[in-house]
Amino acid sequence: MIYLDNAATTRPRRRALERAQAFHEELFYNPSALYGGGFAVRAKLNAFRGELLAAVADAERFELVFTSGGTEADDHAVLAGARRGNAVTTAGEHAAVYRSFLELKNRSVEPRFAPVLRDGRVDAEALLRLVDDKTSLVSVVHVNNETGAVNDIAALARAVKEKNPRTLFHADGVQAFGKVNVRLPKEVDLYSVSAHKIGGVKGTGALIKRKSLALPPYLHGGGQENGLRSGTENTFGIAAFAYAAEEQFGALEREGARLLALRERLWEWLDKALFRRVSPADGTPYILAVSAAGMRGEVLQRMLFERGVCLGTGSACASKNRFSRVLTACGWGEDVLDGALRVSFSQATSEEEAAEAARAMNAVAKEYGERV
Repeated sequence: MIYLDNAATTRPRRRALERAQAFHEELFYNPSALYGGGFAVRAKLNAFRGELLAAVADAERFELVFTSGGTEADDHAVLAGARRGNAVTTAGEHAAVYRSFLELKNRSVEPRFAPVLRDGRVDAEALLRLVDDKTSLVSVVHVNNETGAVNDIAALARAVKEKNPRTLFHADGVQAFGKVNVRLPKEVDLYSVSAHKIGGVKGTGALIKRKSLALPPYLHGGGQENGLRSGTENTFGIAAFAYAAEEQFGALEREGARLLALRERLWEWLDKALFRRVSPADGTPYILAVSAAGMRGEVLQRMLFERGVCLGTGSACASKNRFSRVLTACGWGEDVLDGALRVSFSQATSEEEAAEAARAMNAVAKEYGERV
C-alpha cells in the first residue's frame, strides 16, 4: 500500500516505538509515585517536556502541558482563553477549533469568523477588523490542514496585540510542528501540537503556553501537569512523541526541501486535463490538495485504495460531510468541492511511490470520467 494520507495520521516511527517500549516494561511506574521508580519516570517525563518545548520555543518564556492530542490542546486553549466579550478565529480552522468556537455561544462569548482566501490563508485585514477592545482570544491555524497554506502567525499575533494588548493569541500548530521551521514569538500565548502527525502515537499531544498566562485547568483531579491537566500521564506516548520529534526535527530542513521538490513533481505528473490544483505553491511541502473537477472525490478515493494507493479527500475529522467546510469557505465551487483530494507526505514517502500514485490518480480519474 502506498500511503499518502499523512495529514490524517502517520505510521509510527519504528525506532521511536522501540525506544519508548521501556516505559511499558522497566519504567512502567506512575510518575507521581513517591519512591525511586516514580522519581525516575518523572525525571524522564520532564526531560521529554523540555526537549519538545525547545524545538519551537524558549523555556524562559514558555512551558508545555501534555494532553491527549491536538484536539484537547485546541479545546483547552479556546475554552479557557475566550472567557469574556468576543473571540475571533477563521472560517478555515480545523474542527477542533471551529467547533470549540461554536460552543462559546453557550458560554456567553460571541464567536467571530474571519474569511479565508482562495488558498486557505486567513484574510488578515478582515481578521483584524473583527478584533476590538472586548476581544479575549484570537485563534489562527498555523498550517491549513486541507490546503497546506501557511499563515504568518508571528505577524498576525503582533498585529492583534497592537490593536488590543490584552487579547490572547492561539495557533493550532498540529500540521506545522516538525514540518515548518518556527520559533514562537512572545506575542503568541498558546500553541497546540500533536504526536501522531510526526510519527508518534495517537492519544498524545501538548499545549504550549506562555508561562505567565494563568489558565483554568482542563481536567480536575490529582493535579498533574501543574494542575492544568489532571490524570496519570501517558508516559509511553510521551516518550514516543519525544523520540519521534527528535528524528523529525533532526531532518526538518532536509526533508522539507526533498518533499517540496517531490510535491511539485507529483503535481507535474498529474494530467492537467483531469486535475486542478487547490494548494498554494508557497504552502507546506507536506500537503498537495487537488480536485478532479466534476467527479466525486470519495469515489476516486475508493478506486485508488483498490489499486493500492491511500490518500484523503480533506480533513479526516469532517469525512461525514459531502463538501469540505474549509474548501467551501475558500470560495471553491461545487465541482471542485466534489472532486477534492488531498495528498499528504511524510519522511517515509519515496519518489517511486509518488510517481506510482500519480499514475494511479490519472488512471482512475480517466476511468471515472469515461463512466459519466
